[in-house]
Amino acid sequence: MEKSLVIIPTYNEKENIEKMIHTIFSLSREFDMLIIDDGSPDGTAAIVQRVQKESDAGRLHLMQRQGKLGLGTAYITGFIWALQNGYTYIFEMDCDFSHNPEDLLRLHDACLQGADLAIGSRYISGVNVVNWPMGRVLMSYFASKYVRLVTGMKIQDATAGFKCYHRRVLEAMDLDRIRFRGYAFQIEMKFTAWKLQFRIVEIPIIFTERQEGASKMSGGIFNEAFWGVLTMKIRSLFHPYKRKTTP
Repeated sequence: MEKSLVIIPTYNEKENIEKMIHTIFSLSREFDMLIIDDGSPDGTAAIVQRVQKESDAGRLHLMQRQGKLGLGTAYITGFIWALQNGYTYIFEMDCDFSHNPEDLLRLHDACLQGADLAIGSRYISGVNVVNWPMGRVLMSYFASKYVRLVTGMKIQDATAGFKCYHRRVLEAMDLDRIRFRGYAFQIEMKFTAWKLQFRIVEIPIIFTERQEGASKMSGGIFNEAFWGVLTMKIRSLFHPYKRKTTP
């Protein structure tokens, strides 16, 4: 049976984590979960441990890391774990309900129908963002336009963090080569999949700003993405991308 895993990095998500777990477990298809907590001082990991005891322990997994080590390292750690544990469909998702858990089914469907990477896109059918200030909407929208201009990718939502990978994509990547650790990580993963000529599709979603907890967004995140995209593109001209072969 082809198994699905939802990877959710957390830092201070006590208001959202339990509700998110129960919501995903209540979906019409079975999704396992891997929570990667970066030492949340608010007790997020303790909540996950309690829920583990109350639910099917085989479907809810927890990794605890010491300190904030970065979004990119959390996901790469999760990807490696997912591949080692036999998952076919591997999802990235935020914990704060900005991504609607029901859309996991639509991303899963896209990969079942042949996509190698399905992206939950805010911009494939207009601008579908709720409760963001206009300045942040424009920054995000034009950041994606900038990424398309520099890289040549046709992806409308280049910074999206709601995705489903078929395992063959992650197996073909040299994950040690992924440089970025912040939100530019999302751009680099899409760029790598695109350079490796995988089939990428965008599924329209509605992105809703968090209702509980504090946002992790900052101006430094966009600075990293701006300069990082340039260096990533230049580096790609001298170091061709090739698929890894699995033994």
